[in-house]
Amino acid sequence: MTAALETQRLCKSFGALTVAEQINFRLEAGARHALIGPNGAGKTTFVNMLTGALAPTSGNVLLGGEDVTRLRQSVRVKRGLGRTFQINRLFGNMSVLDNVALGVAERLGISGKLWRPAGTYRAVRDEAMELLSILGITDQGGRRVLDLPYGQQRLVEIAIALGLKPKVLLLDEPAAGVPSMESERILRALDALPGEMAILIIEHDMDLVFRFAQRITVLVQGEVLCEGTPEEISGDVRVHRVYLGERNG
Repeated sequence: MTAALETQRLCKSFGALTVAEQINFRLEAGARHALIGPNGAGKTTFVNMLTGALAPTSGNVLLGGEDVTRLRQSVRVKRGLGRTFQINRLFGNMSVLDNVALGVAERLGISGKLWRPAGTYRAVRDEAMELLSILGITDQGGRRVLDLPYGQQRLVEIAIALGLKPKVLLLDEPAAGVPSMESERILRALDALPGEMAILIIEHDMDLVFRFAQRITVLVQGEVLCEGTPEEISGDVRVHRVYLGERNG
């Protein structure tokens, strides 16, 4: 079966410094997958190569079985690859609804033609409201993004990504800087996303990772250390040694 997203022998070097070494990775359609590892493991570099923000030194990136290694970010988005960022990139002084509506309008190819806020266009507005409903923040549609708790801002960013109707969604630390109560809300929102969508989450919140992911890949010093189910990763001595900490008992 064709993978939703795949890398083959993906490498990246900056001069003599190698930050990704022969990464073979496979994200199945409908997967709930997590990428974890210590700081400096190469996670962000890897995601940037997946999205086209960074060109690999060698190797290939396949989206739905098609080689997209040399395609621009914008083309990959149109082919079904969505992403959120470690630090959100929202329009803080605009309403939640208008932020999400802009994502919808971008997918429809009309964002450059709008002469009034995107949320005032009925079809765009209705779709944006549906996305807010999926993520449980419909009641926040009229508020400025800046006035929301940070955890809810992360939900807005996910809603924008969903407005692009991705087949594959990459979530770069959605719980970063989010209080524990808000991270629980993020987890509930992720559980509500369409089952056919493949999701890769890059996250340091291990409680969220182990509750969300069906499979986990561990990256260390630019290489895949291991991959397995949450139970297998939790019981792997190597993972505890380099990232999770020594096991008690």
